[in-house]
Amino acid sequence: MSERTAKESFVPHLGSVLRLQRCPHCYVNTPNLPAVHQFQTAPAGMPPSRHWKVYVCQSCGGAVLAAASVDGGKVVELYPQQEPVHEELPPRAREYLCQAIESGHSPAGAVMLAASAIDAMLKAKGYSDGTLYARIDKAADDHTITKEMAEWAHEVRLDANDQRHADDEAPLPTLLDGFRCIEFARALGEFMFVLPARVKRGRDSATPPGDTSKPIDPARLAGM
Repeated sequence: MSERTAKESFVPHLGSVLRLQRCPHCYVNTPNLPAVHQFQTAPAGMPPSRHWKVYVCQSCGGAVLAAASVDGGKVVELYPQQEPVHEELPPRAREYLCQAIESGHSPAGAVMLAASAIDAMLKAKGYSDGTLYARIDKAADDHTITKEMAEWAHEVRLDANDQRHADDEAPLPTLLDGFRCIEFARALGEFMFVLPARVKRGRDSATPPGDTSKPIDPARLAGM
């Protein structure tokens, strides 16, 4: 099992401190998440069946809600959830996006890595000429992505080139800049690769292999 797979399969417990690999808000590694509140809930008319605890990241102040069947037990619900990076993404784009998420607490690095992930996605679709923004616009013109996604790209800070060349005139990106770039990269990957793969799986499962029969005409059914 790889180090990343081992991290993704890690299951936390509902203790006085929640042990996560990364904060779901700021992505800081091994965050300090002490419990600040706890309570129990149950379906109507039933005894308490879930124990809940609220934890607060000491780095960013973000709150995390976790639940288990017993206090100290394995966490069965976690909010916000730590979303995985989908396997349908091209390998290079997926690796860059994973690293961008892991660098979320370092904005300059997160912006560069998210931009690299987007660059790899576009190249996988044949868009390799020109600046990153120009290729995003070309993808919109070709209806590979929507016009609204291209407009979104211009609203987030994907100016990784400024960071690579240490442009003294360019302001350093903020945590919010990094998060927005990561969010856009996730959405672009979903639209360009994950959703089409999901649609293909759905269509493949709807028609058994080798089944060449035509759909039943509704008019025939009405006349039966």
